[in-house]
Amino acid sequence: MDPVVFPGASGPMRVFDLEQPRTADMPVMSSHRPGYSYFLYRRHEDTYAPEAGPRSSASGVIVCMEHSGTHIDAFCHQAENLMLAGGIPAREVQNANGFSRLGIEEVPPIIGRGVLLDVPRALGVEELEPGYAITAADLERCCATQGVEIRAGDIVLVRTGNARHWSDPERYLAGPGVAGEGSAWLAERGVRAVGADNMAWDVIGLVDPEYGCALPGHLLLLVRHRIYIIENLQLEALAASGHYEFGFVCTPLKFVGATGSPVSPVALVPLEG
Repeated sequence: MDPVVFPGASGPMRVFDLEQPRTADMPVMSSHRPGYSYFLYRRHEDTYAPEAGPRSSASGVIVCMEHSGTHIDAFCHQAENLMLAGGIPAREVQNANGFSRLGIEEVPPIIGRGVLLDVPRALGVEELEPGYAITAADLERCCATQGVEIRAGDIVLVRTGNARHWSDPERYLAGPGVAGEGSAWLAERGVRAVGADNMAWDVIGLVDPEYGCALPGHLLLLVRHRIYIIENLQLEALAASGHYEFGFVCTPLKFVGATGSPVSPVALVPLEG
């Protein structure tokens, strides 16, 4: 992506696009199928009328699940014993049209200091193996290796190397993730949001013995600590650049009452002269 210059900035910025491309055959969890479909509903031939001039138009219909492709989770997406974040009973705020509280429309644009934790690099490998659960010790080692500190309010993105398998859904869905203790470690530091280059942040199908459930990070982060989760990020180019601290921008769509939203996050770093 071409460099951009912002008014008041000290110089041009390099922009990293962190969104994966959306296609009908991209990886999707079984609970979030059919995933994504696009239908070209009106074609140029439908509106072309030479007697009215040379212009014509086309437009289509997008059908997608909230939690397909690169997306962010709203707090209403998860519950603990049927209680949402803040002790709100799920049954009192949900109906056929969605949620009256904690829906994605309540999530403001997320803009702040981003930190990339390149876990494979810290462990001396190209990518983590399928099913690998990233521990708190792994995250600490990564911070030490990269010379970065996690601060309250940060947006922390965890690279596993799984993004390189986006075109192989079976392999991608079997990828690594963050263990419950890793999510707890980040929550203790007061981060604002987290994200990863895998399907579910956590390791899919792995039951955490301490929390007694699968996807423990979703329980800890969304319900107990009100920390947003962004999934299916493309982090390869950012990691290859060696920038571990950057400006981060992510703007959810205001689907009123929805449990999540597609997003197209970006990372901004000063352009090196």
